[in-house]
Amino acid sequence: MATSVMCFRNDFRLQDNPALRAAIEAGPDGVVGLFVLDDHYWGPGGRTRLAYLMRALAHLDERIGLTIVHGRPWEVVPQVARAVGATSVHVAADYTPYEADRDVRIEKALAEDDVELVRTGSAYAVAPGRVTKPDGDPYRVFTPFFRAWKEHGWRAPAPGVRDVPWIRADVETAELPDVDPPEGLELPPVGEEAARRQWRSWLDHVDEYDAVRDLPGQDLTSKMSVHLKWGHVHPRTLLADLAERRSEGAAAYARELAFREFYADVVHHRPDTLEGYYDKRFEQMEYDHPGGDLQAWQQGRTGFPVVDAGMRQLAATGWMHNRVRMIVASFLVKDLHLEWTVGASHFMDLLVDGDPCSNQHGWQWVAGCGTDAAPYFRIFNPTTQGKKFDPDGTYVRRWIPELRDVEGKAVHEPWTLDDPPEDYPAPIVDHAEERRESLRRYEALR
Repeated sequence: MATSVMCFRNDFRLQDNPALRAAIEAGPDGVVGLFVLDDHYWGPGGRTRLAYLMRALAHLDERIGLTIVHGRPWEVVPQVARAVGATSVHVAADYTPYEADRDVRIEKALAEDDVELVRTGSAYAVAPGRVTKPDGDPYRVFTPFFRAWKEHGWRAPAPGVRDVPWIRADVETAELPDVDPPEGLELPPVGEEAARRQWRSWLDHVDEYDAVRDLPGQDLTSKMSVHLKWGHVHPRTLLADLAERRSEGAAAYARELAFREFYADVVHHRPDTLEGYYDKRFEQMEYDHPGGDLQAWQQGRTGFPVVDAGMRQLAATGWMHNRVRMIVASFLVKDLHLEWTVGASHFMDLLVDGDPCSNQHGWQWVAGCGTDAAPYFRIFNPTTQGKKFDPDGTYVRRWIPELRDVEGKAVHEPWTLDDPPEDYPAPIVDHAEERRESLRRYEALR
């Protein structure tokens, strides 16, 4: 029998999946859909993502009959290949540090049995490392990367697959752990069908995207980040639909997809920045030790309404509006003077769409130590930001019930009221003073 193994990772779909098509061509008599429960890959923390992953795997298992094994991938993948007599194992190429090293080790282990590891496609429209300057160096700044990314282009979505001869490997299989999300957090729908429904529904609003994407109270962003994270849909599928719209909103959305690919490219060239600083000068910045202020930030009890609304949205949904992500990050780094890694770690613990490359470099952008960084002295005023992007206070009132009876823009500065709500905290810092302190520390660093 000509059989093959399709090893799923973050590509839980049957449509537009080049690696799966390659596995079918190599295994016309049977394809093993394999998933490896790799402890190191999922790592500590990230309970929200782990809970979502278990549900996504259960959904895919119902569709195709997954073979699920637990262990080191470079040990268990060859075992599965031997059990079914496969001549090839198929994966989408992976580029982050651990995952790239993992696949090299799998490739070497398979080669001992004359089995080939075939990498086809990736999680990106343009794979990391493909877009470079004319001299071959990687881009350090997003805007020129974006121009080159568009000029490079990408393939059209691959045709879907039907009637795949799925088989289960005769190996000891692992039961999916029963992982609950943090208390009170409701996970979004899982699966390829849910992703496509969400996308088709949101496309009716894409033309408005450029005008409303910074307004958290309107709740008109696509919410596709979780489906991109887990590969329920491929970005080039989205780009193909966007190309048909030819609106400013569609162009703005495509640019956001490019940001995801830019940060993946940065990590490909600078894997050290997945844990550390892109601009290493900032390692010497003076930071405060996390304490009660960090807990207030995490719990949405800082006394700055838009900050607190964002942190409560994160705790309740595992997601936060992108504009608000920047506001709460700026507050942590430049009002509380905590190291960006503290906030990035908290986000990765709770975000259901937590993408390491985008998360780490999004935080470094705010902290002023990353690529294409805003100058360090660009410090968001949380009150001004709230008034500008949530002008009628809809977002704040949605997530902070203590302020729902506060009328008008006073909802963004309740401490100015003659009778402020007793159950909502006063600001834990004076923003003007902390802004001056941040600039002092920056000047000392320089």
